[in-house]
Amino acid sequence: QVQLVESGGGSVPPGGSLRLSCSASTFTLDYYEIGWFRQAPGKEREGVACIESGDGERTYADSIKGRFTIGRDKAMNTVWLQMDALRPEDTAVYYCAALVQTGWAPLVPKAYGLWGQGTQVTVSS
Repeated sequence: QVQLVESGGGSVPPGGSLRLSCSASTFTLDYYEIGWFRQAPGKEREGVACIESGDGERTYADSIKGRFTIGRDKAMNTVWLQMDALRPEDTAVYYCAALVQTGWAPLVPKAYGLWGQGTQVTVSS
């Protein structure tokens, strides 16, 4: 089954940093727009950041602008999400996915597929 795999989650205090990775073993991520999403308990899945194919445009949700950065490691076939200045409200399961439907606004979850299993991020003192 073609699927993305997330890694790098963990538990950090407020103000801490984490770096998430999204990888695929059966296709080249560089050919796809990849998005990071998160879902907190009792809340809907929301878009966090996405990067166009190649080294294309990056889009960020307002809630994480200036704190999170998305990028690619082409040699490792991964898309990473550097998260700095983490806050308790960033606590969620984080997922990566590939854009499979065009014509939607950026970071709309229904436009994405090949979802991974997610990685837990907990920000707590």
